[in-house]
Amino acid sequence: MMFVIVVYDTLAERNPAVLRTCRQYLHWVQRSVFQGELSNAQHRKFVSALKSQIDPGYDSILIYRTQGPHNIQTDLIGQALGNTDPVL
Repeated sequence: MMFVIVVYDTLAERNPAVLRTCRQYLHWVQRSVFQGELSNAQHRKFVSALKSQIDPGYDSILIYRTQGPHNIQTDLIGQALGNTDPVL
């Protein structure tokens, strides 16, 4: 298993598809940020689905990977907007 954090910036028309895909695999944190644990197979399917939904010449998706949520120190300033478990 791996812990991933996904941040995306896509054209408004593509946002709903990317949002749906992220929600299938991860927990919403805020706006266009998701996090959660994925197996290697889930990660491959997730990345493949995202690649099929975006225009790589315009859209941007960052996927940060680590061994677990406890390896990441998170500092929140302001309101917690989404499901931040298990990091916060």
